[in-house]
Amino acid sequence: MKIRLCLCAPLVFFVSQLSMAHVTLDQANASAGSYHKLTFKVGHGCDGSSTKTLIVSLPEGVEGAKPMPKPGWKLYTASVPLAVPYISHGKTVSQEVRVITWSGGLLPDAYYDEFSIQVKLPETEGKLYFNVNQLCENGRHDWVQIPGAGQSAHDLKEPAPVLNIQKNMSGEHQH
Repeated sequence: MKIRLCLCAPLVFFVSQLSMAHVTLDQANASAGSYHKLTFKVGHGCDGSSTKTLIVSLPEGVEGAKPMPKPGWKLYTASVPLAVPYISHGKTVSQEVRVITWSGGLLPDAYYDEFSIQVKLPETEGKLYFNVNQLCENGRHDWVQIPGAGQSAHDLKEPAPVLNIQKNMSGEHQH
């Protein structure tokens, strides 16, 4: 009897975590100034309804966004002009991708999936929040809430995915 309970405990924990799932980042930490793959994990739909569109807005300071196409989904990007252009790999960059949209696919509520973007992160340490809009066949989730002072993301109904940018320990140039 005790063995059965011990084997079931991880399953109960896993199911409870899925029921509380939000759109989150696969890796919560990254090095300042590094090239990084942001992978947004979508753990559920909207009250049982399938996800049909995911829109990710990139914060200022994130550069060179290259989204990964997904079979069965259409991919759109929206760029904005930069007030101050910068040089990347010998080329002047005067506009930057700020919004990435995957649409036309269908992610049933019973499954999860991942949506990825390669970016260059800012040189400064701190937290970066990403606004994510999840549109479903019926309803939507706007993962845009940022915790206030003394508040945890667990206190929020629809917290924005967050990336903790830390000092670059390796000192290497990464792609």
